[in-house]
Amino acid sequence: MQVGSVNSQVVTIALSSICGLLLGLPAVFDAHRPLLTAVVVAMAAVAITRVSLYKTLERFVGSENHPFERLQAVGAITYALLSGMLAALAIAYQIPAAARTSAVVYAVGFSASAAARHAGRPLVAVSQMVLALLPLIIAAALQSDIDDLMLAPAGVLMLCGMYAITHDIYNVLRDSLTVADTSARLAEKMQKLARIDAVTGLLNRTGLNHELVERSMTLQPGRELALIWIDLDHFKEVNDTLGHQWGDRLLCEVGIRLRKSAPPGACVARFGGDEFIIACEANTRAEVTDIAQRLLAEITRPMRRDNQLLEVSGSMGIAVLPEDGEDIDTVMQAADLALYHAKLNGRKQLSFFTPAMTRALKHRKDMEAELRRALRRDELTVHYQPIFDLASGRIRAFEALVRWYHPQRGEITPDEFIPVAEETGAIITLGNWITAQAARVAATWPEDIILAVNLSPLQIRAPGAALGILAALREARLPAHRLELEITERVLMEHGPNTETFMAELHEAGVHFALDDFGTGFSSLGYLANYPFGKIKVDRSFVSGADPKGKRAAIVRAISSMGRALGLEVVAEGLETEQQIAAVREAGCTLGQGWYFSRAVSAEEATRLIAAERGMLTPAQLTA
Repeated sequence: MQVGSVNSQVVTIALSSICGLLLGLPAVFDAHRPLLTAVVVAMAAVAITRVSLYKTLERFVGSENHPFERLQAVGAITYALLSGMLAALAIAYQIPAAARTSAVVYAVGFSASAAARHAGRPLVAVSQMVLALLPLIIAAALQSDIDDLMLAPAGVLMLCGMYAITHDIYNVLRDSLTVADTSARLAEKMQKLARIDAVTGLLNRTGLNHELVERSMTLQPGRELALIWIDLDHFKEVNDTLGHQWGDRLLCEVGIRLRKSAPPGACVARFGGDEFIIACEANTRAEVTDIAQRLLAEITRPMRRDNQLLEVSGSMGIAVLPEDGEDIDTVMQAADLALYHAKLNGRKQLSFFTPAMTRALKHRKDMEAELRRALRRDELTVHYQPIFDLASGRIRAFEALVRWYHPQRGEITPDEFIPVAEETGAIITLGNWITAQAARVAATWPEDIILAVNLSPLQIRAPGAALGILAALREARLPAHRLELEITERVLMEHGPNTETFMAELHEAGVHFALDDFGTGFSSLGYLANYPFGKIKVDRSFVSGADPKGKRAAIVRAISSMGRALGLEVVAEGLETEQQIAAVREAGCTLGQGWYFSRAVSAEEATRLIAAERGMLTPAQLTA
């Protein structure tokens, strides 16, 4: 164990040597003995050599196996022997008392300093003590003078005491270094654990950030660092339906697959929740595409759960350093944005970042801000499109549709702002507002006219959604049986326990449900069997077209036949011509909706439509 810096060791050796020379020169001058002179000269030579070695080879200090350390040990032991010989010769030659005392004191002092200074290397310390004191002890033991003779046992006792001191100091140093080494190892282990995800064993966000910084700094010119951001599709449903234990097992399995499929040397991390990030070097975008497609294919392999197969899918966003950003933060933002677009475009796919995504994001953010302002400023209105009985031609219901008239931009179509509202969560506020507004208007209509309102998946999943709708009905004094909620198949495909609870609560209160856009999704008959639907709305794509009697008409007939068998009414959407009306009526549809009958109109115009149909000229007559 080496203690002390190079400079301190050089200074110590130099000072000790100067002290030795100052104490040895009087002995030389007083005794005039060649052997004494030779010893003092040898001491000076050894001291100069040791100092020179330290200054020349200081970079090797502390390298225990290097020849430098062995040379220094030999030098220290030799110098100790020479200092002991100086004291022994001073006693043997009986030089004047002052010079003899100086030589003895120096030998004793040198021995004592070795006990402390070289306690980290006990062999060197003990060798120095023995060689510095043993010649003195022997020379003193051979003298007849009592003063000199007593130096022998005193030297032996001193040697034993200094050996004990050396041993104690060595143990303290050893224990301290052991504790320090253990602490360093524990600190390193804790640092590693702090960078590891507890569920998957992959790097966590902290570990990923550390790794990405290092990789970006060592990235070779011409090479790219690809960030592949993965989000598991509908992972929340796994936790909700199978439990968090199964969710963790799924995350572990995905982590294993990613680690096996990632290129050698790639960084694989769980970023949080159901998101993973793989960082790997590549030469071209084509190479990155191959890697990403391989990873995506590996993720989408079904996972076995007991005796069942669990379908797994994921969406990927990819960005590349330095092409998509000059630093890690920028590239991370680009990959996140690319992932957002992959999910927006239907999931189960990969998407590379493009600058257009940034512009699209800004547009969405601007649209979101303006939409929230529009809700506060009453720029939105609810229009109502009638649904007619195809047999009698009478209005059976009105579907509530939101319209936005912007003060500067004019009319903004629902196709523009509804997707933004769904993506940002503003659809919850918007949907609740539409339901409340429409319920107040519908309460003024005749009892037999139904109000139909579309629901977003986010509205259904929102806490207290059913209670909010029932509260709106109570406030508007609209009976629950006069409200019909239209739900798309997408809501049911993404369903969880909340969906079933939501529909059960409202159905029990008397609210009706219609399955909207039927035929465009999986069109699972299980939806009709398991949920309280009373109506099917055939998507307009099967109704509008140049060939109303072809395959599309056959599909409409099949749906209508199934509806009659299940006791459900069937609504044909998108009717624009008499030919289409005749076709869907012949196919078995009971209700129709479309521009042929009427566009969506304001609340006042809806009231006039009802009045005109029923021969009522004023709103006051509607409640008479």
